[in-house]
Amino acid sequence: MAGFTELADGVHVWLADSTKRGYTNSGCVIDDDGITIVDAQTTPAQSAAVVAAAESFGRPVKRVVLTSSHIEFVGGSSSFTMAAFYGSAQISAHLDQPPNVPIYQRLLPDLADEFIDLTTKPVSHTVDEGAYVSGTAIAVPTEGELGQNLVVQVPHANVVFAGAMAPFGVTPNVFDGDPAKWAVALDQVMAWGTTIVPGHGRVGNHDDVVALQAYLWACVEAEGDPSKIPAGPWDTWSHRDLDIINVERAHMLANGDPSPPPSMLAAMGIEL
Repeated sequence: MAGFTELADGVHVWLADSTKRGYTNSGCVIDDDGITIVDAQTTPAQSAAVVAAAESFGRPVKRVVLTSSHIEFVGGSSSFTMAAFYGSAQISAHLDQPPNVPIYQRLLPDLADEFIDLTTKPVSHTVDEGAYVSGTAIAVPTEGELGQNLVVQVPHANVVFAGAMAPFGVTPNVFDGDPAKWAVALDQVMAWGTTIVPGHGRVGNHDDVVALQAYLWACVEAEGDPSKIPAGPWDTWSHRDLDIINVERAHMLANGDPSPPPSMLAAMGIEL
């Protein structure tokens, strides 16, 4: 059963009890004025459990920082009824659109019933440059999984909540990101802390980030052919069916085509 795990004084992580798609981690930073949550889970049922666990800290949830606009990080936002929401301009623009429930149900069939009547909260505070969102937590713009992601740095604890920017032991999905830019941006993420909290998977360190970088570069160097991804740490990762999407996306970008990969459209049930 998922629950909060302490990483340092006032710094906790909610670790999902599954690495299946649709099950993500959330961060929790406790300050005198209240709690900052990093990422809002995939569904309201999941986020309601996070809210209930946070109540044990005896402070209100004042802020939610979103590292991506993808459903696994924002779908549960409605449970945080009194919080301010922080996101990039791109995340804000995406959340101004209604949720595409049929697509989510197709991609995450185990959670299909939890998406019925889904609503998401809009971003109330746009983050364009690194800034303290609380006494101890800094929201920092980065890129790769999206064109405009955020991560949360907690300097006193040497912790980075990388969220969507760092799946560990789980194959990323770069369908509307940029594998090359993501790999480069991860150098800076490592500079912000040594304990890296991923959006998917176990808490890791720089070695895990370097492995993710190597995978992303392998997708770029495959030149459109997933069979060219060499052996590596990713051989044990879950969801390797995403290789084709990631390689296709990298190859299309290298050729000046920013449109969604046909393999991802097929997975979404969209006819070409």
